[in-house]
Amino acid sequence: MKVLNLGILAHVDAGKTSLTERLLHAAGVIDEIGSVDDGNTQTDSLALERQRGITIKSAVVSFTIGEVAVNLIDTPGHPDFIAEVERALSVLDGAVLVVSAVEGVQAQTRVLMRTLQRLRIPTLIFVNKIDRSGAQYDGVLKAITDKLSPAVVPMGSVADLGTRTADFTASDPYGALVELLTGNDDVLLRTFVENEEALSHDALRQALARQTAQALVHPVYFGSAITGTGIAALTDAIRTLLPPARTDGRALHGVIFKVERGPAGEKIAYVRIFSGVLRIRDRIRYGERQAKVTGLRVFADGAAMVASEVQAGQIARVWGLPDVRIGDRLFTDEPPPPTEAAGFFAPPTLETVVTPNRLGDQGKLREALSQLAEQDPLINVRQDDVRQETSVSLYGEVQKEVIQTTLATEFGIEVGFRETTTICIERVRGIGSAVEIKKKDDNPFLATIGLRIEPAPVDAGVTFELEVELGSMPYAFIKAVEETVRETLSQGLHGWQIPDARVFLTHSGYAARQSHAHAVFDKSMSSTAGDFRNLTPLVLMTALQQAGTTVHEPMHRFQLEVPTDTTSAVLAALARLRAIPQVPALAADTSRLEGAIPAAAVYQLEQQLPSLTRGEGVLESTFSHYQPVPGTSPDRPRTDHNPLNRRDYLLHTQRRV
Repeated sequence: MKVLNLGILAHVDAGKTSLTERLLHAAGVIDEIGSVDDGNTQTDSLALERQRGITIKSAVVSFTIGEVAVNLIDTPGHPDFIAEVERALSVLDGAVLVVSAVEGVQAQTRVLMRTLQRLRIPTLIFVNKIDRSGAQYDGVLKAITDKLSPAVVPMGSVADLGTRTADFTASDPYGALVELLTGNDDVLLRTFVENEEALSHDALRQALARQTAQALVHPVYFGSAITGTGIAALTDAIRTLLPPARTDGRALHGVIFKVERGPAGEKIAYVRIFSGVLRIRDRIRYGERQAKVTGLRVFADGAAMVASEVQAGQIARVWGLPDVRIGDRLFTDEPPPPTEAAGFFAPPTLETVVTPNRLGDQGKLREALSQLAEQDPLINVRQDDVRQETSVSLYGEVQKEVIQTTLATEFGIEVGFRETTTICIERVRGIGSAVEIKKKDDNPFLATIGLRIEPAPVDAGVTFELEVELGSMPYAFIKAVEETVRETLSQGLHGWQIPDARVFLTHSGYAARQSHAHAVFDKSMSSTAGDFRNLTPLVLMTALQQAGTTVHEPMHRFQLEVPTDTTSAVLAALARLRAIPQVPALAADTSRLEGAIPAAAVYQLEQQLPSLTRGEGVLESTFSHYQPVPGTSPDRPRTDHNPLNRRDYLLHTQRRV
């Protein structure tokens, strides 16, 4: 049987989870359709999801359409949980993008569609809620064409739009299909020009399936997840237009896209197998680790069934991988070739300090946050040893509330949060170098280290290069220096991460392994990796102080649609928020503003926009780049994230043992 791994994506409240329920019901997997409002849907299994009526974690459920076994992945629609969507995208064969017929194309809809197009994931568009008052047909189609993609075609018509009796009738629009499909296929165009009658409906349908599979076109279906109209046409399109999973080679290759904990605290990994076969008791590798598979469950007919093996194309839950992480690639012999890296969406640009209400819960809090980070690595739990504080990264305030509730209900830890602040970065300003010689000056370690740090291009990452002979000291010591360099640059002079830098090892030296006569090894006379791990931060921070760093804040690219008569008031507000607008595109009724705005000001703009535009303004914003923090603005983000002198702190805390 063919396998299709299908993602359902949408802006929050477009009806994504309701559509999932309707598809499961149509396939016979469930007898009764659950309701988001009643909290009894199949994929929103977390208590918090049922309580809030939103999807927080991606969920997998399966059903069969004819000869195709579908693994359906229901993803969150709220932008605060975009990381869950990102992980799901890496394992999809196709997607259904849900658009509300009432609200139309929304900000998150555009972000999702751009990403689906960039990854060339075959995508159908389903316009939901045609039974709701205010539903549109022509207006939504125009918005889809203008804002999502011009390569769309409606696959039917709607009667009684905006009423409970609204109905979708599927049809193949011959003229529209010919115009759209021949634009991507010269052979098809030549056939049509030479003999119009030779281009049959069947030939067009085959071309539509081929171009949909290539993500060149996007068929649009209308319907209602509540009443069920249009679901049969969408189901048939999923079966006939979206391509099933492909297998590539016989060697095992799988990707971990989700990690959760079982009732006994054991790790359970969700894996998509791209090639080969994964069997129970197989010893597999993931990264530099390896373990033996102790349990498998494969998704089939609405449940996760116990299995002895997982075939290519399937999704399974795997037990026995104690230190597995999201993003790990499974293999047995040779690691698979690199694929497109994750990072389809912007990283979080906000952070907050988490504080336990009871001081004695500090240790439990760190452990609990570590477990949450297993499920969502982008929360990036960080421990500030100087201030004894724990902070997490966020996409928004709703995510903060979810973390707070999860810690209380699942771990019994009541917490509070400091004010949410912007996550900045530091960039190296110049060139700096420093050297510490063993047994000289105030060097407390049996190690010689010289380092030079230089600026690196944006997104180049941290590179470590040798200007000493590779054999000048044991490789384990060189590796210790490199690893510690990367760790140290997680906090620069102002306490923010330095993502891009070139670091050179310019000097090295060590005390060879020694022992007293007729005695065992004496580490007080011999260098250890610990000497190099402890000395490296001191040398690197001295070099960094010489080079200097500049704090950069995250900037968002914004697009605003506002009533033209409110443009002046909106521009004035943008100026107060340190935004940099481009020349407005003015029109009679609605004008468009674009530009850049500090991430820290986006929330304020969202709060002010309704009163500035009589509730008619529409804002879209996505992360764009980092730029230097202005030195005179009174509302600039703080740059003293960790103002203590890091070198002095390290010197007093690092001790040779």
